Amino acid sequence: MLLVLTNAIFIVRLFYLQVIRHNYYENAALASQMKEYEIPAERGIIAAHNGKSTLPVVLNEKLFTLFADPVYIEDPAKASRELEQIIGGDAQEYQKLMTKQGTRYVVIAKKLNKSQSERINKLGFKGIGTREVPYRYYPQGSLAAQILGFVNDNGDGKYGVEQALDKELRGEPGRLKAITDAAGVPLAANDDNVNIEPKTGKKILLTIDIGMQKQLEDLLKAGLERAKSSSGGALIMETKTGAIKAMANYPTFDPTYFYKIDDSNRFNNALVSSPLEVGSIMKPLTAAAALDLGVVSKDQTYYDPSYYKIDGAVVRNIEEDGGAGTRSIRDILQLSLNTGATWLLMQMGGGQINQLARERWHDYMTKHYMFGRLTGIEQGYEAPGVIPDPNDGFGLNIRYANTSFGQGMAATPLQMGAALASVINGGTYFQPRLVEKTVDEGGKENLFSPKIIRKDVVSRQVSNSIREMMEYTITKNAYLYGFRREHNAYSIGGKTGTAEIAKPNGGYYEDRYNGMFMGYVGGDQPQYVIVVRVNEPKIAGYAGSQAAAPLFVDLTEMLIDNFGVIPKS
Repeated sequence: MLLVLTNAIFIVRLFYLQVIRHNYYENAALASQMKEYEIPAERGIIAAHNGKSTLPVVLNEKLFTLFADPVYIEDPAKASRELEQIIGGDAQEYQKLMTKQGTRYVVIAKKLNKSQSERINKLGFKGIGTREVPYRYYPQGSLAAQILGFVNDNGDGKYGVEQALDKELRGEPGRLKAITDAAGVPLAANDDNVNIEPKTGKKILLTIDIGMQKQLEDLLKAGLERAKSSSGGALIMETKTGAIKAMANYPTFDPTYFYKIDDSNRFNNALVSSPLEVGSIMKPLTAAAALDLGVVSKDQTYYDPSYYKIDGAVVRNIEEDGGAGTRSIRDILQLSLNTGATWLLMQMGGGQINQLARERWHDYMTKHYMFGRLTGIEQGYEAPGVIPDPNDGFGLNIRYANTSFGQGMAATPLQMGAALASVINGGTYFQPRLVEKTVDEGGKENLFSPKIIRKDVVSRQVSNSIREMMEYTITKNAYLYGFRREHNAYSIGGKTGTAEIAKPNGGYYEDRYNGMFMGYVGGDQPQYVIVVRVNEPKIAGYAGSQAAAPLFVDLTEMLIDNFGVIPKS
């Protein structure tokens, strides 16, 4: 009887396990053998213009990651010694990783080449293997480094285009669900395997011209050395499209070897991400606003006292201004009169700096020239700059007087270039951009047309007047700026800026300046805007005229000689 009862219990238990719980145990068994592998997507390449053709500036190269499953490793010490012979490093560190508890996957090394991968796989150690991983490769070295950015070891785009367009570039990873044997090796022939192919990221064509970029970088480096400056930058923008044709900072780095750089400031595109008090390059924009409001006329003259007392502070000019006297609007730019810019602001308020003047100038700075907001250019870490509130704060009148000549506010060189382009091209603000088109995996192109943000920045009449004044400024100072020949066949306009550097706790250093220059070159119409920034040059004279202006001259002549500037008809 007992034997019959025991057999009955076994039969019932077998029925329960094999029939009632069949699906549960089958799934559990499969789960122990089923592994899901992510197949990395190939990141989209980045190309730029090279004359009439295009050339890749960012590619992918296949390298290998060495990994281990501690569960299957029979002799960690031996395996570690063998690996050290192939990839170098420290065998003891490898052994620690191979004996790590509580994990089935540890990375031992990255970025191994194909030969190293093949030698490791020939060792035949269970639980140790390599897998192919695409890594970014920058074949042009440091060219356009801060524009491009880089991809870190986690596959994330950092800085530049790599960060700004990370989603478009990274694509979509694939999946491999595979039945494995006891050693974790996929059984490729199994019918239950599921493959989801990865989708390659989009290819991106930049607006950058490689030849122009290379020459700009060479001239920038030489110009900074000449000015005894440790850092700076310059950009070239098309006035009627907003397209950036070249943009560079110095010092720079090689994105392929980003991990060798200790100073992360090198990664920043300072022309986009580091606003500064721009100094007197603001004056053409102040004049344009006053002319556009109709509070002054192009040929108007006024009495300049050579200083103003405002809110207990004094606005002065440089010593070379010639003192008090009758001045014209063009004198404000040519002689770089701080008092002249202040007088223009006064006219916006009916003859004095008041709430009306502040609000009118604030409107032009923020809604016409787009200061204090992001331009939307395809760069990581773009900064909006700072424009003071016209109705909130202490000493508003003197602060706004300072903004009229580029102090007490902050903008990036990119913002300044885009604003000037809008003033001299007839009054249309084009969004600055670095991307010309994208191409998806299937070959579908998405062409990025110039994007108009505002059409009435200033009137066409004001645009013509500002160009005339800026060209007059160049003509009167051509020898000072270092022009080496006549360019009567071309329109060249510009303005220097020697910007005082603010102290962290208020006020300005008396012996520290940044040199700025903002101008354009073209024929009947301005073709390119150029902005130059030279940080704290260590030479005699004004930083704008002695450090930044000669670099503007170099870039202007480079464009005329090599890049199709159309002369006057």
